Amino acid sequence: YYDHKIYENDPFARLDQVGVGKLMQMAVVDGKKTRPKIHCGICGEHGGDPTSVEFCHKLGLDYVSCSPYRVPIARLAAAQAALKG
Repeated sequence: YYDHKIYENDPFARLDQVGVGKLMQMAVVDGKKTRPKIHCGICGEHGGDPTSVEFCHKLGLDYVSCSPYRVPIARLAAAQAALKG
């Protein structure tokens, strides 16, 4: 899929914002409508990818979680996303 250019990026490393991202958006919006205090987040390697972290911030996720070696990258990406607004 990646080598044959079906996807621009490896979907196991960076979120597909058009497909999976739309499903995530629906889940967050509907979840927060039903339970306004619900905490929404993402776990896994996507939580350490700067592009995915920025997308999660735009969706209104409350947290991202990733493997320990990716935490510094995730923290920096989260801070940059917050500054961008």
